[in-house]
Amino acid sequence: MKPQDYMQRCLDLAILGQQTVAPNPMVGCVIVRNEQVIGEGYHQTFGGPHAEVVAISSVSDPSLLEGSTVYVSLEPCSHFGKTPPCSNLLIEKKVARVVIACKDPNPKVAGKGIERLQKAGIEVEIGVLEVAAKQLNKRFFCFHEKQRPYVTLKWAQTKDGFLDRMRGTDQKGINWISSEESRSLVHHWRSQEMSILVGKQTALNDNPSLTVREVSGKNPTRILIDSQLQVQNDISLFSEDAPTLIFNRIKNDRKGNIEWIKIQETATKNILEELYKRGIHSVMVEGGSRTLQYFIIDNVWDEAYVLVGDLYFGEGIKAPVLNRVPTNVHSFGTDQIYYFKRRT
Repeated sequence: MKPQDYMQRCLDLAILGQQTVAPNPMVGCVIVRNEQVIGEGYHQTFGGPHAEVVAISSVSDPSLLEGSTVYVSLEPCSHFGKTPPCSNLLIEKKVARVVIACKDPNPKVAGKGIERLQKAGIEVEIGVLEVAAKQLNKRFFCFHEKQRPYVTLKWAQTKDGFLDRMRGTDQKGINWISSEESRSLVHHWRSQEMSILVGKQTALNDNPSLTVREVSGKNPTRILIDSQLQVQNDISLFSEDAPTLIFNRIKNDRKGNIEWIKIQETATKNILEELYKRGIHSVMVEGGSRTLQYFIIDNVWDEAYVLVGDLYFGEGIKAPVLNRVPTNVHSFGTDQIYYFKRRT
């Protein structure tokens, strides 16, 4: 097998931790001796053993580790966190060679693990399937390189470009545009993110739960922008299904799993700065139209999913405008899904 094949196996293993390791990165590891895989593993849960530890533990004959080649999808850590440094363990086991897909952007590591391995006389190769490895951990890389969460925009609109119908004050509840199949897909998307954000009007009109109830996975932290605290606490966002952060201009407070965060202005920059301080690596922005458009205008988004349902409203609230050519378009049930990737 080629180095790329072993590294691809690392990436395949890494993604198995997708819903359980955040805010840590997804990492896979494969150990090879005489062109035979003798051990493999991946980072399974936040706070649990790293991929290298799991892979080493899986080797039936520990004497085979000396002189082996270790493939790992991210630079081995060099600091004491919730677990000891993996670079130290590799040195201790006297492996001969370590092949790494990409360097760790976390300042606590950032080349220090590689340096430690090289000083111990271990041969190090960097860059095998680097692009794919960075894409796998795009949220982790964005958080450390841009000092903000990875931002995904998502909305559903009609064929004639409306996000919602015009409503009277007593007209509450979601005006569904996308199909039931797409709704389950959206819940899957949510399960990949650490947080999900809506504005005040969406909370008042739709009363969304913002959970992943239709798929297995952890509910993301819910974020509400409500500058004047006009949303009452009897809505679904105040349930105990997940923590909720409320950005406002009035108070700081905490009650159970609800936290009110006072900021001078509920602008995208301020909100993303606060989420970064709290170690939230990603956020999905789900509405409404004004909230989404602010993220677009401020150019603080990384990708967007636009679901176009098989409906016409004729009039209503206009959907946001990206003014970009989609990266990909495909059908999903009766809907069309337009995917946009912001180029940096």
